[in-house]
Amino acid sequence: MRRGRMEAGGPIRFEARLSRPKAPARATWSFLRLLAAASGALPSRGLVAVDGRLAGVAFASTLQPDGEGGHWLEIPGALSDAAGVRAGDRVVVDLVVSQRVAEPDVPGDLREALSRSPAAAERWSALTPAARRDWIQWLDTAKKVETRQRRIASTADMLLAGKRRVCCFDRSGRYGGGMSAPEAAP
Repeated sequence: MRRGRMEAGGPIRFEARLSRPKAPARATWSFLRLLAAASGALPSRGLVAVDGRLAGVAFASTLQPDGEGGHWLEIPGALSDAAGVRAGDRVVVDLVVSQRVAEPDVPGDLREALSRSPAAAERWSALTPAARRDWIQWLDTAKKVETRQRRIASTADMLLAGKRRVCCFDRSGRYGGGMSAPEAAP
């Protein structure tokens, strides 16, 4: 197998090392960073829904932007257990871009804000899952609690004004510095 060899638009296969995140210290998950060639074969520098295999075990997930033009993948403990792999192991990963767009988990603070405005909640429901994911990612990139609170308050107002997408939001995290892969534990 050649590491990182991919065909445009086809399956993506690469080998990568699983890492344990430095924080939280007792994390039950691991992660891997995609090779540059693997990320380059994807249709977006932002979030990308994929179907894949980790050491032969099937999974569906969303790749996260690493803030450097690439992607990283969180590996839940149940998946690493099923694949018989752990942090430090080199694993073969096969990915295909999914035709589905995963419904994002709505953070509690946003859910609460939408519950106070039925009209905004109705507009939220009318958005595509990809658009809802962008709004949530925009909220999650706030570095300060105050900024996040302002963004949540603005979300309802912008939805009521008919806005469907967050303007000028860098989905890759490359320019705003709001996204990155976890730091690996030693």
